[in-house]
Amino acid sequence: MDQAQLEHFRSILQAKLDELIGEADRTLEDMTGSDEHFPDPTDRATVESDRGFELRIRDRERKLIRKIKKALERIEDGSFGICEECGEDIGIKRLEARPVATLCIECKSRQEREEKARGL
Repeated sequence: MDQAQLEHFRSILQAKLDELIGEADRTLEDMTGSDEHFPDPTDRATVESDRGFELRIRDRERKLIRKIKKALERIEDGSFGICEECGEDIGIKRLEARPVATLCIECKSRQEREEKARGL
């Protein structure tokens, strides 16, 4: 992969990382800055349900942040775009769709078939 392509993926990953961190900061401010009192238990339950949903989303985003940071590290150490399983190049189209990918499409497909066979 040439330097221009690496810079392209670095900018995509960095923009997504900045966006996710901003969302996490906003969620933290929203949850700690509100002092809501609800006389109606139904209203309280709705707010708690919404908060739970928001926290599940943020947990998924936290995991994505970790993957993005690892992808940025791979760009730095020169291993970005190389399948961790077979050592072949990960296709540009796959990286465009999922820049944090660590497996080529063949290895990922095999992994998913094996997981399906085991019932995971």
